Amino acid sequence: GLCLLVLRLFIGVHVFLVSCALPDSVLRRFIVRVMCSVLGLFVRQSDPRLRDVNVRVYIANHVTQFDHNVINLLTSCNTPALNGAPGFICWSRGFMELGVTGSRAELVESLKVYSSHRQNPPLLLFPEEAATNGRAGLLRFSSWPFSILDVVQPVALQVQRPLITVSVADSSWITELLWTFFVPFTVYQVRWMPSVPRRAEELSEDFALRVQELLAMELGVVSTRLTAADKSEHMKRLRHTSLLPFAPGSQPLAARPRMPSSLTGVAPEDMRIMAMAQRVKEVLPHVPLEVIRVDLAQTNCVDTTIANLLEGRVPFFPESKEAGTDLPAPSTSQAAAASGIQGSVAVPSSKPATKQFAKSPVERHLSLQERKRALYDYARR
Repeated sequence: GLCLLVLRLFIGVHVFLVSCALPDSVLRRFIVRVMCSVLGLFVRQSDPRLRDVNVRVYIANHVTQFDHNVINLLTSCNTPALNGAPGFICWSRGFMELGVTGSRAELVESLKVYSSHRQNPPLLLFPEEAATNGRAGLLRFSSWPFSILDVVQPVALQVQRPLITVSVADSSWITELLWTFFVPFTVYQVRWMPSVPRRAEELSEDFALRVQELLAMELGVVSTRLTAADKSEHMKRLRHTSLLPFAPGSQPLAARPRMPSSLTGVAPEDMRIMAMAQRVKEVLPHVPLEVIRVDLAQTNCVDTTIANLLEGRVPFFPESKEAGTDLPAPSTSQAAAASGIQGSVAVPSSKPATKQFAKSPVERHLSLQERKRALYDYARR
């Protein structure tokens, strides 16, 4: 693999120079396709006669970072650069720079103007807006590619590679390129599907969902309602979970609360919520642990949950006996007052509570109320 990687790096430079020197034509695509086979990139297409020369917009599923380069080996097409700064890297990867940095509405208007000129190559768009491995399902198609023209042609793309997985989430295009050079070969299977026109008075969202269903049936996967934003949020959670034990400012390993052996099979996300709940429990020992977990699942922040509990935004019943067993006892004057009022709440004293364990449940309850009142006063200040 390392020998192939080093050899193909030198050959890849020649492929790049040849693709830049030759003009866009059938001869150029044939030469570059043959040279890419030396790099381990094999492109196959089925039903090439279904490709409609009059269609100006191709719609394909997104599997790798080089899908537009592969389809460009079969037919002339351009893919606009949606992410990343324009420049040499964007141009060298084969993206088309439109110079539009505004909203999607401006992008759609610019692409409409581009498609109105018949001499321009067709557009190749990826409505998923994020790459997947193509084996489980399709991300929800965005509607803006279907508002450019009323006729699109779906392109089903499948990628196979031995030993190493085809697409890894959150990996850069350089990493994917190096793995492509490392493995013996990567096979791209391109299947052209019949063109799909827009129905009368059909919205762009419905048009996008209909094409998504057709592509999912052709690929044999599920048409999901998950978006590229959902995938990005999922990757943020995975990164946060994996980096949580090594985050700066975190407690040392010996100081962290130990999880019971019955929780060894719990998911990492649940264990993170439990660890955060223990931190809140140390500050507010009278709050039930289940109430803390429910609020942490919504806020995902220790400070916000503490503020919600102190300010009364989260209703709960205090744990008077269980939470008070580990609390320090009240002062002597409060103990005397407790014997007189028999269980009523004592007035908070400015004296600190003693560190001895109170024998009476009433005294322990009064110590709990004293600490709770002190926390309320501190939060108000």
